[in-house]
Amino acid sequence: MSNSNRLTIAMVGTRGVPAAYGGFETAVEEVGRRLADRGHDVVVYTRGSERREKEYLGMRVVHLPAVPVKQIETLSHTGLSALHLVFRRRPDATFVFNAANSPFLPLLRMRRAPVALHMDGLEWRRSKWGPRGRAYYRWAEQFGVRTADALIADAPGIADYYRHQFDVPTEMIRYGAPILEELPERGVAEMGVTPGGYHLVVARFEPENHVLEIVEGYRDSDATLPLVVVGSAPYSAGYTQEIQRVADGDDRIRLVGGVYDQELLDALYANALTYLHGHSVGGTNPSLLRAMGAGTAVIGFDVPFNREVLDGNGWFFTDAADVAAQVVAAEAAPDLTASSGKTVQEIARTRFRWDDVADEYEALARRLAEGSSIHSSARQARRRTTDWSPTPADPATR
Repeated sequence: MSNSNRLTIAMVGTRGVPAAYGGFETAVEEVGRRLADRGHDVVVYTRGSERREKEYLGMRVVHLPAVPVKQIETLSHTGLSALHLVFRRRPDATFVFNAANSPFLPLLRMRRAPVALHMDGLEWRRSKWGPRGRAYYRWAEQFGVRTADALIADAPGIADYYRHQFDVPTEMIRYGAPILEELPERGVAEMGVTPGGYHLVVARFEPENHVLEIVEGYRDSDATLPLVVVGSAPYSAGYTQEIQRVADGDDRIRLVGGVYDQELLDALYANALTYLHGHSVGGTNPSLLRAMGAGTAVIGFDVPFNREVLDGNGWFFTDAADVAAQVVAAEAAPDLTASSGKTVQEIARTRFRWDDVADEYEALARRLAEGSSIHSSARQARRRTTDWSPTPADPATR
């Protein structure tokens, strides 16, 4: 790539690289490494990593601290990252992840740095935030719409929301799915289960992820294969205790806590009979894509986001009774279950490719570098005066 085509691209607002946490971090690593391979200068702002390398997979890494308090950890790190960028060479494009970080966009705009803001899901709907937290997210969302040059949505329902609420266009850029062509060499025997011999849940213990309903439904079912529940909730002790109470006394239910060994987690996804996905807030969920890429049949919570990603392939539930029926049905028809897993893996392989995602980020970065902005068009961002009424594409309809 000639120097004239080489872009300096900054990625801000996540825990950074190496990816070891969630969807944002995985996106930064997968997209950033591909952009670096294409000759671009990619700068990733990172916090909390034990590794202090200044380069990772071709990306430049800037390590900055953060205040280790839930409410301000992300904001404090993003604020320092924005200040750091102000006093360095102006990037051609900056990708800021998480609408909560929108208050720092003016710092970047002062530097005349083009900014795209990844809006994530509808954070203000999450139960883990109290009234002040939800109010902040609503305000930050509106502020981001007014100040970012581009908005990124990861699902049609999210794009529809911003079009309806603010009359602004978004860049619809998905996540990619890791495809497991072969079962991981490392088995799952250490977890006390056998390949194809268990159901799996991987989720933070939060009400909108419906872990409690899944465990209740499974407990009330006649399923014979165990249920392995991977996850925890550092800020939801009461909800975790309720899940534990429901699981107590049922030897089929195994609450194993968080699993941070990525190889073992891949093995758990790939060797499960079914993956139960209870997420209901957000767009294209990385956990769902990971199960699909592993070729595992999905029993998903029935919201448009999940149906759209699965293209309708799978079983769906809305309550504990549905869960009970679906796990029994999956066990009763193992050939059909395996076929469903192959179908969703092919969907992941063709529709959720990291190379395609990187193409879209690269194209957006070029447009931003050339001066493109949603605020330079005739459709200026404006807040509608009417409240938003849920549409079939929105999670609030279920």
